[in-house]
Amino acid sequence: MNESNSSAPQETPRGELAIRQVAMPANLNSGGNVFGGWILAQMDLAGGITANDHAQGRVATVAITAMEFHLPVLAGDVLCCYADVTNKGKTSLTIHVQAWVHRRTGSKVEELKVTEGDFVFVALNADGSKRNVHEAGPSMTGSA
Repeated sequence: MNESNSSAPQETPRGELAIRQVAMPANLNSGGNVFGGWILAQMDLAGGITANDHAQGRVATVAITAMEFHLPVLAGDVLCCYADVTNKGKTSLTIHVQAWVHRRTGSKVEELKVTEGDFVFVALNADGSKRNVHEAGPSMTGSA
């Protein structure tokens, strides 16, 4: 057999691209890497956009049930957050969010998974009370 272990399938992002953002020097921590809180905020935004689409209206983050940082993010990396609905409850959605970076070194671009976590969102009415996920939220457009 001529195949080597390098022919194993390479991992790819899970879910749909929700946001892309450039990590800037202002986002660095005292160790010179991008602050984990900034990455977490971007992931929450990506999950919220996806939850809003699936709940068809307003949502709020109620929990982060799992979070794992794999690699540091550097200034200049393009952070790409991919979101995938993993569970729909009566009033909530769980979204698995993966953060990948496009890291350029000269002419070479690497795609690296840096972080992933599970975010739980609850669907809300206009007054902030919970509503069923399957009920349409307030319309963002006028009636036809």
